[in-house]
Amino acid sequence: VFPSLAQAQASVANEMYRRLGQPSIFLFCPTEYCSSLCSPSPGRSHYLLTLGQELLPGISMVWTGPKVVSQELSATLLEEVEVVLRRRPIIWDNLYANDYDCRRVFLGPYTGRAPGLMARLSGLLLNPNCELQANFIPIHTLGTWFQSELRSCAPLDHTGMDTVEALGDRQSTAEGSYSPQEALELALLDWVAEINHQTLEPGR
Repeated sequence: VFPSLAQAQASVANEMYRRLGQPSIFLFCPTEYCSSLCSPSPGRSHYLLTLGQELLPGISMVWTGPKVVSQELSATLLEEVEVVLRRRPIIWDNLYANDYDCRRVFLGPYTGRAPGLMARLSGLLLNPNCELQANFIPIHTLGTWFQSELRSCAPLDHTGMDTVEALGDRQSTAEGSYSPQEALELALLDWVAEINHQTLEPGR
């Protein structure tokens, strides 16, 4: 029925999107969801070009970066992806994912993401460690990174400014660019406080 996989996927996704009443959040994960899976490259992938043309504009597309687990994300690469997809991607960030090797746990700060990245994104999803308690530092430092990104965006909309104010001014990294080391130190202070609080609860 369809001349290509991309046209088949776009047709099914568009139909589902319409039948659901065109919801404000509708995510589509392409088969080529990172640069290493694209042939020959994101900007020249016939598959991605077709999806960019055929998918309805209200459908968001997720992207993991250069690789499935990307150590770095650059605005230049995301700009290329935005052009081919005809929309800003949602980053599906596997930086902390350990479902492929549960012997490993990632506890470091959120890092390797270029300043000003949010301007090239329509959103960001963090794929965490499988172990719930191991995600305090990843999520905490992601919040610090996001706060610094909001402050660097110009102009900020009213909603963004409200979010920044709600986060408070105690985090020194919010004054300038994001520092993974400072974000880690802030996260550790809060994590120790949380652990101490839990130990005082009855039955813990």
